[in-house]
Amino acid sequence: MNCDLAETEALLNDLNNRSIPESTQVMVAPTYTNLMAASKLLKDSSIIVAAQNMHQSENGAFTGEISAAMLQSVGISHVILGHSERRAYFHETNALLAEKVTTALKHNMRVIFCFGEELVDRQHGREFDVVKDQLKYGLFHVSEGDWKNIILAYEPVWAIGTGETASPEQAQEMHNFIRKTLSENYSESIAEEVSILYGGSVKPGNAAEIFGKADVDGGLIGGASLDADSFMAIVNAFT
Repeated sequence: MNCDLAETEALLNDLNNRSIPESTQVMVAPTYTNLMAASKLLKDSSIIVAAQNMHQSENGAFTGEISAAMLQSVGISHVILGHSERRAYFHETNALLAEKVTTALKHNMRVIFCFGEELVDRQHGREFDVVKDQLKYGLFHVSEGDWKNIILAYEPVWAIGTGETASPEQAQEMHNFIRKTLSENYSESIAEEVSILYGGSVKPGNAAEIFGKADVDGGLIGGASLDADSFMAIVNAFT
């Protein structure tokens, strides 16, 4: 919940004037009220606009909610689902997220599916079980063909907005576990082809080391994305 319309347009105009490496896919996820403006502003850009959330129903008496069709009507084809803040503050469950994923895929939207353990889980050695369950009950109902429209985003909740960051080794360990879990439940080819992003206090100073790990394919960037210089330094950490 950052940036009004003027601030969003200023940030996106700045990003749109930057040189983005051809090998790097960049997405931005403004708040609902700024999605249409962002979509129009970036119409001819390589930058993709994603929504931060979406309701699981097609339409109806769900005051304040936004459907897949509404997002598509303003040019949005990507949506973030299951972000740690949605899980924590709005009590989104794995079952609810499974419904959202189903609806998004039904509309041929591309899903950025977020998941990750809290500090107490890691302290008690439950991080792998928590992540496995979030994937199993929120995502593993989809068909093999659906995986072409899914991006995974691992968020260690204890490292979001705290200044703490999982070490590159911890990130790699979990991302490798995620690929093995996908391979066991689907296929090795799906496990290798899916992009797995890391989200947890990624900054210009640590991006290159985190992204340099074999199973880390990118980042889900929070606060550092609100400044064009900071965000582009992270984008350029891939080159």
